[in-house]
Amino acid sequence: MRGVFGLVLAFVFSACQQSGPDMAVVLADKPAAFLADYGLFTDGAADKPHIRVAAYDLVNPLFTDYATKHRYVFVPKGTTVKYTGAKYTGAKYTGGADLDFPVGTVLVKTFAYAPDMRQPDVEPYKIETRLLIRKAQGWTAAPYVWNKEQTQARYAPVGARMGIKAIAADGSKLDFSYAVPNANQCKTCHQSGHDIIPIGPTADNLNHKNQLQRWAQQGLLSLGDLDLSDRSPIAPVGDRNYSLNDRARAYLDINCAHCHKPDGSASNSGLMLQWGETNQVRLGINKNPTAAGRGAGGLRKVITPGNPDTSIMAFRMHSTQAGIAMPELGKTLEHKQGVTLIRDWIATMPPE
Repeated sequence: MRGVFGLVLAFVFSACQQSGPDMAVVLADKPAAFLADYGLFTDGAADKPHIRVAAYDLVNPLFTDYATKHRYVFVPKGTTVKYTGAKYTGAKYTGGADLDFPVGTVLVKTFAYAPDMRQPDVEPYKIETRLLIRKAQGWTAAPYVWNKEQTQARYAPVGARMGIKAIAADGSKLDFSYAVPNANQCKTCHQSGHDIIPIGPTADNLNHKNQLQRWAQQGLLSLGDLDLSDRSPIAPVGDRNYSLNDRARAYLDINCAHCHKPDGSASNSGLMLQWGETNQVRLGINKNPTAAGRGAGGLRKVITPGNPDTSIMAFRMHSTQAGIAMPELGKTLEHKQGVTLIRDWIATMPPE
């Protein structure tokens, strides 16, 4: 009898695990107190996603102080992500949302470090997990901060500061205060007009390693009229098989264009950095800044072709000072590789 009882308990436990995330919690008006309350993972440490929670990655991730990121998506049973193509011109992405995620979708992004980031999978520890949840009224953001024991992540609407000490991937030392954004800061970066939208998971930025095809096969995505074979992939920033221009433009698209776009929080700057932008002045080339405060560093052009040293873009990307540094949020440290890429790009532009 004990053996039968054990099998029954195992069956019940398995059924609970299979039942999926708690939609009442997902769609509630207020964020849950703890990440575990959503039922997105089958363990408290959020290492084992539920069977309906799929891991994914991006062609180009945003830079966040050299943190490792783990991404997951949950789409409610019986629904699919739909490709709209509304923000495409030809094969070029011009900003905004081109994937329509159904109500109840949860996008999960966990930020982690390891003592030695040259081996990021050795003794990693989580700092925060950010959720974007698609409610009936639109997307909402909720940051969660992990405890020292790595057993639970608590809702942190006011953000947090976390001390980080590690060895970076290039062998240098990381010793800084990591900033977990508050809920309002999440909205700033994810702004699209009066709404907020996801930044990373667009059709172009998911289109590698047959990822979109797998989503379609798993019933997560309805491709509609999206012909993947007819699309030119966005340039992976670190792949030197692509041109310097394409890699630099792709870097600006993922790290800067979520604000520097017509419906973004930096739209009043007149600097538009989406992958599909073709207007040279809107890209910053020989463009005067809209404001000449300390953020301009006394420089006169956003990009001076052939001269990164007199280009405001390179100056602000290099800086880590509040009021000067770009991006304004999500960055405490200089992204050395990114700054080098943009400086090299500017240096190759023929002077006018």
